[in-house]
Amino acid sequence: MKDFIIIDTEGKDELTEIAVVDSQGNVIYEAFVKDELNAEGPKVNALSLKDIIGEFLNQANSKLIICHYAEHDIKVLKNSFNKVNTKWQNLEFGCTFELSKTHFKGVKSYSLEYLSQSLNLKVDGKLFNQNFAHSARYDALFTYQLYLKLMSHKQTMLPNKPNPFGTSRVDTPFQEHVDLKTIFQDEFKVLKSILVEIKHDPNHQSKGAVVIGEAGCGKTHLMMRLAKELLNSHRLLFIRQPNNPNAVLYHIYSRILESLVEMIPSSHYSQLEYLLAQSFSKITIDFLNKKERLTPNQEKILDTLSQEPLNIYNLLGHENSDRKRKNWQWIEKLTLEWWSHTYGFGGYSTAIIKGLIKFCSYSDALKRELVRKWLSGNQLEPSELEQIKLENWAEEISQEDFSLEAISVFSKLSIVDEPLIIIFDQLEGLKYHEQLLFNFGEAIKEIFTHAPNCLIILNLFPDRWQHFKNFFNDAIVDRVSQYEVVLNKPTDDQLKLILALKAQAYEIELKALFTQEELKVILNQNSIRGVLNWASHYYRHKVEGMPLPKSMRSFEDEVRLALQKLREDVAWLKQQVIGIEPKMAPSHYPTSEPERVPSHQDLNDDENRFKVYIEEQKVLLENAYHKKVIHSDSDDIGKVITVSEVFKTFKNIETDYLRLGKRKIPEHLLIKTQKQSFVVGFLHLGGSVFTSRIKNFNQLVINYKEIRFGLFRDVRESDITGKVGIDEMEKLNNAPNGKFIDMDQENRLSFELIYKLIVDIQNFDFEIDLQKALTILETLMSDYWLIKIFRD
Repeated sequence: MKDFIIIDTEGKDELTEIAVVDSQGNVIYEAFVKDELNAEGPKVNALSLKDIIGEFLNQANSKLIICHYAEHDIKVLKNSFNKVNTKWQNLEFGCTFELSKTHFKGVKSYSLEYLSQSLNLKVDGKLFNQNFAHSARYDALFTYQLYLKLMSHKQTMLPNKPNPFGTSRVDTPFQEHVDLKTIFQDEFKVLKSILVEIKHDPNHQSKGAVVIGEAGCGKTHLMMRLAKELLNSHRLLFIRQPNNPNAVLYHIYSRILESLVEMIPSSHYSQLEYLLAQSFSKITIDFLNKKERLTPNQEKILDTLSQEPLNIYNLLGHENSDRKRKNWQWIEKLTLEWWSHTYGFGGYSTAIIKGLIKFCSYSDALKRELVRKWLSGNQLEPSELEQIKLENWAEEISQEDFSLEAISVFSKLSIVDEPLIIIFDQLEGLKYHEQLLFNFGEAIKEIFTHAPNCLIILNLFPDRWQHFKNFFNDAIVDRVSQYEVVLNKPTDDQLKLILALKAQAYEIELKALFTQEELKVILNQNSIRGVLNWASHYYRHKVEGMPLPKSMRSFEDEVRLALQKLREDVAWLKQQVIGIEPKMAPSHYPTSEPERVPSHQDLNDDENRFKVYIEEQKVLLENAYHKKVIHSDSDDIGKVITVSEVFKTFKNIETDYLRLGKRKIPEHLLIKTQKQSFVVGFLHLGGSVFTSRIKNFNQLVINYKEIRFGLFRDVRESDITGKVGIDEMEKLNNAPNGKFIDMDQENRLSFELIYKLIVDIQNFDFEIDLQKALTILETLMSDYWLIKIFRD
């Protein structure tokens, strides 16, 4: 690198003060122009302007001259050269102001003060203090530090390489992330051993395991390892937090159906196809092996399925052929006889078995998707039913009873295959809703009772597990915690291996990225995710010039919050003792700090982190949008309830429900603000259920003219083709206080983003003050309908 000096000049048009710092950071020249007025009095190094210009030229000889905002310094110097009749020299200048705009794109300001503070620059161990600014010596020394940071940043620039630490969390077990298998290997073996126990248990009794660890310690990552290693043999079902106390079992079953469409690695088949192929093939093989005589066709089926159970999909006859139809009719008859002999008839199970066999018998993707939708308990349009040769469910089936029986069917079919792995994750938000938590516990108890051959895993924080044990009765606690697997923070050496492994994936050496001091800060975080997040912060700081974030809370804040939480808990316990029945336990949302007024700088830091989070989550949601999902009215209204309950904590909002006698109306929530009242409803159902419920909804619109109504239907659902249904949609759109809204991709993604933000904060997957996050959200998404309701 060419030898350089740093200079800073003071003076509006002509020089009044100058300081020169050499390439080692030493002040080698400082002078003040004699006779210039100075509020601080006479200066020791007061010289004539001519002498100062002469000495400056001596210092600048053949060196690169670095200034901050060099355009101004050059102007001042040129004017001063002219005043003392000295010819301007051919000097080479560099500008940290311009370099910062190149290397640190998108920062709020490029002033020396802002950059020095944002980049944590220090002179003599002290941060930049604006009270000492505009002294040539002081500014030159900080310009020197800034220039070193720029040169260091330039040398570590990694063009066209993504941040190796940018993904610090595993959202679902079906994702792909770098996995250091030496970490939590013993805990992993425990979970696998439980599956062996279930398989060899003559009764195939389901077992429970609680995986306990702090936020970001690797619980979901361990589930991902289970998926990677076992998906070829076992079915893994991932259940996110329920949000509607009236539909917990239906929520669980819907998430099971969504998990079953996940593809098996290195295969063209989904989990559902694997499970049904293994189950129906083995039932068929066992039956044929017991027969003394087989027909030629039965011998062929036995040989085909014995070679490979997946042959059930492509070697039983060509699509629409008479041979395929007859073979599947025979398999259906055989399977129903086996089911009747093993479990008996009753409830919904027979129809579910028929639906699963229909799914297997179709090769057409559209027909299979219609069967999957039918399996979710939804009503189909007559034209759709005609395609798959199934009958609609009763108009008002009990979704909870139906869901429990469907879960039971899948678990019983798995007995002839391998145990199911059912994982419950992201459960932290349950603590804010006592009824939801109670119903969740009851649902888990029912699954243990009615669904054999399952390993049921609950991923929980230590304090949340303690709360569950205090809240649930012993019968539930004993079942879910037959095994407790605790994940502790790995050692520093193990954490370094994780960092190195992530860096190596992009051909980057860890030691080239971080100094020992930086690595010490990174490893000092309290979880694996915290370590990866801070590695990401340092990487972005070095490569993109982003300021390092400040600590989330001070020690005093932590103490105050702990005391506040303790006071709330004591007050709640007092209510319990004196017999007052509170509707909910104290709702101390994570990181909520009502007493603290955030500083402007804190808000900027949070806004930056918030915007990064939003952009990252948008990409993930966009990528997942076209996946096959079960749209549930109860789940979507549960999301609105979750969002509303959070906004209630700092806004004057009330929520309620409307009724129309005993008539069924769409899932909805009445939201009352100080100015207006709104009803938000969802109606993704089809068939006659859609028609009857939208009719009733329209009656509510007529009855409550002072309330604004919005009824949403996801555009990915089947079109409504019945004349009455279409007429009712038009009636709603023509009402002065009502609207039928097709929830398109943009609308859906914004809706899911708001809900995900709240759940992530509750689960400590995104650490930010909740109220502050919602305040920023109100600004960023001010035009979105759900935000506008709460802003009114």
